[in-house]
Amino acid sequence: MTNLGQFLSPNRKAPRHPGSKWSRFRKNIFVAFLIDLVVIVGSALVLSLLIKTFLIRSFFVPSGSMLETLQIDDRILVNELVPNVIPIERGDVVVFKDPGGWLGTVSTESQTPVAAVADWFLSSFGLTAPDSSQHLVKRVIGIGGDHVVCCDADGKLTINGKAITEPYLAKDAKPSDRTFDVVVPEGSIWVMGDNRPNSEDSRFHGDLPSKGFVGKQFIVGRAFIITWPVEHWIWLDNFSDVFKDVPKP
Repeated sequence: MTNLGQFLSPNRKAPRHPGSKWSRFRKNIFVAFLIDLVVIVGSALVLSLLIKTFLIRSFFVPSGSMLETLQIDDRILVNELVPNVIPIERGDVVVFKDPGGWLGTVSTESQTPVAAVADWFLSSFGLTAPDSSQHLVKRVIGIGGDHVVCCDADGKLTINGKAITEPYLAKDAKPSDRTFDVVVPEGSIWVMGDNRPNSEDSRFHGDLPSKGFVGKQFIVGRAFIITWPVEHWIWLDNFSDVFKDVPKP
């Protein structure tokens, strides 16, 4: 006979709902998924920040000074191991910070807090480059100790007395409409845009404290590939053959 006290006992556990185990299982799976997602996104963000800080950065080209090699708004990847780990070479396309007075006053667009956070987040992954307009992109013509002169009797640049032919210039373009005769200080470079008639490069900043040279401390790295738009995709050549016969300074 059933004991009525069993039903009336206050210590008797209520029967479990058949779906309670499944509900807890689904809840645990969801929590585990969220934890995995946070770990994956966090790890990717940290890795991206490390890569951006020490290895590679993305920039867009803000002007036409490097036409036809680089088009306006092309996106490029920059190897930040240059020049601190990998030595810089003549012919390299480099990105550098303003050595002082090259850009004049750079206007910055105001952003809402949400847009600023989104821009920072996307730039951490290399998807945007909000500070590109505060940098310059040029080609290295002279390195420390080089004697760079424009121009010889044939209208060519000479480096340490050796005339060079520059295939990256537009057809029939002159190496320079402005004459100069400089010796590049150690630890600095002399840079020029491939679009020589429309490039405010080393030639035009001799009156500044930098004397037109770019110190090593301002160099962000060497651009090595165009990543966007896809139809412009190409590895950026430093034209080593152009400079191979240039003697040491």
